[in-house]
This record gives sequence, structure tokens and C-alpha cells, in this order.
Amino acid sequence: MKIYLDVCAIQRPLDTPSHLRIAIEAEAILGILALCERGQVEIVSSDALVYEVRRNPHPVRQEYALTVLGLAKEHLVITKEVEERASRLVEEGFQPLDALHLALAEKGKVDYFCTSDDKLLKRAKRLGNLAVKVVTPVELAEELER
Repeated sequence: MKIYLDVCAIQRPLDTPSHLRIAIEAEAILGILALCERGQVEIVSSDALVYEVRRNPHPVRQEYALTVLGLAKEHLVITKEVEERASRLVEEGFQPLDALHLALAEKGKVDYFCTSDDKLLKRAKRLGNLAVKVVTPVELAEELER
């Protein structure tokens, strides 16, 4: 099973657990990463993920995210086809970088795109024509438990 964790999902364990949701999602991500380390699931990296992580001004967050991406067995590259799909997703209302992440996940034939970004999640679920299932960290953990 292939999983695309967007940057907000990757970073969730480093967020201050000021709300119960943050703490629960952080634990879900740590559990997913443990499954990855045991070879039970596969996370993928991408040009867009590396780009976004490298833009983070916080060295600890950047290093952590790059370590997580280092677990990936596959790295998805931006192609003309991916750019065209991302442009169509922007027309559907996604932010440009989110659209690029989704287009890469679709091209890489990942099973789940995991995010803790409420706006991205809401738009993806409303749109419904994506070739990847968009889920929260908790939803993903529940799927993996089945």
C-alpha cells in the first residue's frame, strides 16, 4: 500500500498538542511511520514535498521532514503531465502547491493521500473525482487497521 503524506501531516508530530485533535493526529502519524519502518506500508516522496520542506525556516522541522521522506522507497517527479493535471486542479479551487501534491499522488498511483489541512480535505471530498483517496491521519490509521 502506497501513502502520500503531505507536509502538514508529516509535521503533525512536531506540532504543540494544544488541542486533542492535534495529539491524536500526531500519534496516528507516528503509528503510520512505524508501519512504514516495518515494511507494512510504503510512503512516497516527491519533488513537491522536498521543495516545500526545504522552504521551512525551522531547521528541526526541516530535518525531521527530510528524515521522514528518507523512508520513502519511491520518489515522484514533476512532469508535464503532472503540471497539466495540477493546473486543472487549481481550476477546481485547490491551492497551487496542494494541486501539485495531489497530481503527483495520482500519477504515482498512491492509495491514500494523507493531510491534516481541513480546507484541502474538504475540497477533495467535495470534488470526488480524484484518483487517490484523501484522508486525515486518523482516517488513514483506521483504514490500515482493517
